[in-house]
Amino acid sequence: MHRQEITAPRLWTVLARSQRALAMLVEHSIADIGLGLTDFMVLEALLHKGPLTITGIQGKVLLATGSMTAAVDRVENKGLVVRKSTLADRRARLLALTPKGRKLIASVYREHAADLESVVSVLNEEEKDALYRLLKKLGHFAAETLAVRQEEPTSKGRK
Repeated sequence: MHRQEITAPRLWTVLARSQRALAMLVEHSIADIGLGLTDFMVLEALLHKGPLTITGIQGKVLLATGSMTAAVDRVENKGLVVRKSTLADRRARLLALTPKGRKLIASVYREHAADLESVVSVLNEEEKDALYRLLKKLGHFAAETLAVRQEEPTSKGRK
Protein backbone atom coordinates (compact mmCIF):
# COMPACT_ATOMS: atom_id res chain seq x y z
CA MET A 1 0.00 0.00 0.00
CA HIS A 2 1.30 3.41 -0.98
CA ARG A 3 1.59 5.83 1.93
CA GLN A 4 0.19 9.28 1.17
CA GLU A 5 2.61 12.13 1.86
CA ILE A 6 1.71 14.22 4.91
CA THR A 7 1.77 17.73 3.50
CA ALA A 8 1.12 20.86 5.53
CA PRO A 9 -2.42 21.27 4.09
CA ARG A 10 -3.21 17.63 4.90
CA LEU A 11 -1.87 18.04 8.43
CA TRP A 12 -3.95 21.22 8.84
CA THR A 13 -7.08 19.32 7.76
CA VAL A 14 -6.44 16.57 10.30
CA LEU A 15 -5.79 19.11 13.07
CA ALA A 16 -8.91 21.12 12.22
CA ARG A 17 -11.14 18.03 12.06
CA SER A 18 -9.74 16.70 15.32
CA GLN A 19 -10.25 20.05 17.05
CA ARG A 20 -13.81 20.27 15.73
CA ALA A 21 -14.66 16.75 16.92
CA LEU A 22 -13.27 17.52 20.38
CA ALA A 23 -15.15 20.85 20.50
CA MET A 24 -18.38 19.08 19.57
CA LEU A 25 -17.77 16.54 22.34
CA VAL A 26 -17.32 19.36 24.85
CA GLU A 27 -20.42 21.18 23.58
CA HIS A 28 -22.42 17.96 23.92
CA SER A 29 -21.17 17.33 27.45
CA ILE A 30 -22.21 20.81 28.64
CA ALA A 31 -25.45 21.18 26.64
CA ASP A 32 -27.63 19.68 29.38
CA ILE A 33 -26.86 22.53 31.77
CA GLY A 34 -27.70 25.29 29.32
CA LEU A 35 -24.18 26.59 28.77
CA GLY A 36 -22.65 27.28 25.40
CA LEU A 37 -19.00 26.59 24.75
CA THR A 38 -17.96 30.24 25.22
CA ASP A 39 -19.87 30.48 28.52
CA PHE A 40 -18.18 27.29 29.70
CA MET A 41 -14.74 28.61 28.74
CA VAL A 42 -15.30 31.83 30.71
CA LEU A 43 -16.39 29.92 33.82
CA GLU A 44 -13.58 27.37 33.46
CA ALA A 45 -10.95 30.14 33.25
CA LEU A 46 -12.32 31.73 36.43
CA LEU A 47 -12.42 28.35 38.19
CA HIS A 48 -8.75 27.67 37.50
CA LYS A 49 -7.25 31.17 37.47
CA GLY A 50 -9.40 33.01 40.01
CA PRO A 51 -10.88 36.48 39.41
CA LEU A 52 -9.80 38.01 36.10
CA THR A 53 -10.57 41.02 33.95
CA ILE A 54 -12.43 40.42 30.70
CA THR A 55 -9.12 41.01 28.88
CA GLY A 56 -7.44 38.45 31.14
CA ILE A 57 -10.10 35.87 30.36
CA GLN A 58 -9.91 36.68 26.67
CA GLY A 59 -6.21 35.89 26.66
CA LYS A 60 -6.89 32.51 28.27
CA VAL A 61 -9.78 31.37 26.09
CA LEU A 62 -8.94 33.01 22.75
CA LEU A 63 -12.31 34.58 22.03
CA ALA A 64 -13.03 37.69 20.00
CA THR A 65 -14.03 40.74 22.02
CA GLY A 66 -17.69 40.59 20.93
CA SER A 67 -18.00 36.91 21.80
CA MET A 68 -16.31 37.50 25.13
CA THR A 69 -18.62 40.36 26.09
CA ALA A 70 -21.71 38.35 25.12
CA ALA A 71 -20.51 35.29 27.09
CA VAL A 72 -19.75 37.39 30.17
CA ASP A 73 -23.15 39.05 29.96
CA ARG A 74 -24.88 35.65 29.70
CA VAL A 75 -23.11 34.11 32.70
CA GLU A 76 -23.59 37.29 34.71
CA ASN A 77 -27.33 37.31 33.90
CA LYS A 78 -27.52 33.69 35.10
CA GLY A 79 -25.98 34.72 38.43
CA LEU A 80 -22.80 32.70 37.83
CA VAL A 81 -20.32 35.61 37.93
CA VAL A 82 -20.15 39.09 39.40
CA ARG A 83 -18.17 42.14 38.32
CA LYS A 84 -16.05 43.73 41.03
CA SER A 85 -14.00 46.89 41.16
CA THR A 86 -10.32 46.65 41.99
CA LEU A 87 -8.41 48.84 44.42
CA ALA A 88 -5.49 49.24 42.02
CA ASP A 89 -7.60 50.56 39.11
CA ARG A 90 -11.20 51.55 39.68
CA ARG A 91 -11.82 51.51 35.92
CA ALA A 92 -10.88 47.82 35.69
CA ARG A 93 -13.58 45.31 36.52
CA LEU A 94 -12.70 41.87 37.79
CA LEU A 95 -15.00 38.97 37.11
CA ALA A 96 -15.39 36.42 39.87
CA LEU A 97 -17.46 33.28 40.25
CA THR A 98 -20.46 33.45 42.55
CA PRO A 99 -20.98 30.50 44.91
CA LYS A 100 -23.66 29.26 42.47
CA GLY A 101 -21.22 29.66 39.54
CA ARG A 102 -18.39 27.90 41.39
CA LYS A 103 -20.62 24.96 42.32
CA LEU A 104 -21.91 24.63 38.75
CA ILE A 105 -18.57 24.89 36.94
CA ALA A 106 -16.74 22.62 39.40
CA SER A 107 -19.32 19.90 38.81
CA VAL A 108 -19.47 20.39 35.05
CA TYR A 109 -15.68 20.56 34.79
CA ARG A 110 -15.31 17.17 36.50
CA GLU A 111 -17.60 15.60 33.89
CA HIS A 112 -15.89 17.51 31.07
CA ALA A 113 -12.45 16.31 32.21
CA ALA A 114 -13.72 12.71 32.44
CA ASP A 115 -15.16 12.93 28.90
CA LEU A 116 -11.84 14.21 27.56
CA GLU A 117 -9.85 11.59 29.48
CA SER A 118 -12.08 8.93 27.94
CA VAL A 119 -11.40 10.18 24.42
CA VAL A 120 -7.67 10.67 25.00
CA SER A 121 -7.41 7.14 26.42
CA VAL A 122 -6.92 5.98 22.82
CA LEU A 123 -3.35 7.29 23.24
CA ASN A 124 -0.74 5.78 25.51
CA GLU A 125 1.41 7.99 27.77
CA GLU A 126 4.25 8.27 25.25
CA GLU A 127 1.83 9.26 22.50
CA LYS A 128 0.16 11.88 24.73
CA ASP A 129 3.56 13.31 25.66
CA ALA A 130 4.70 13.41 22.02
CA LEU A 131 1.44 14.97 20.84
CA TYR A 132 1.61 17.62 23.57
CA ARG A 133 5.21 18.54 22.79
CA LEU A 134 4.65 18.65 19.04
CA LEU A 135 1.47 20.72 19.23
CA LYS A 136 3.20 23.20 21.58
CA LYS A 137 6.17 23.41 19.19
CA LEU A 138 3.93 23.96 16.17
CA GLY A 139 1.74 26.49 17.99
CA HIS A 140 4.68 28.53 19.24
CA PHE A 141 6.29 28.62 15.81
CA ALA A 142 3.00 29.62 14.14
CA ALA A 143 2.53 32.42 16.71
CA GLU A 144 6.10 33.66 16.15
CA THR A 145 5.62 33.57 12.37
CA LEU A 146 2.39 35.53 12.66
CA ALA A 147 4.04 38.14 14.88
CA VAL A 148 6.85 38.64 12.36
CA ARG A 149 4.40 38.89 9.45
CA GLN A 150 2.30 41.44 11.30
CA GLU A 151 5.39 43.62 11.79
CA GLU A 152 6.37 43.45 8.09
CA PRO A 153 5.10 46.00 5.60
CA THR A 154 2.23 44.67 3.50
CA SER A 155 3.49 42.64 0.56
CA LYS A 156 1.92 40.07 -1.74
CA GLY A 157 -1.48 40.86 -0.23
CA ARG A 158 -0.30 39.72 3.23
CA LYS A 159 -0.53 41.77 6.33
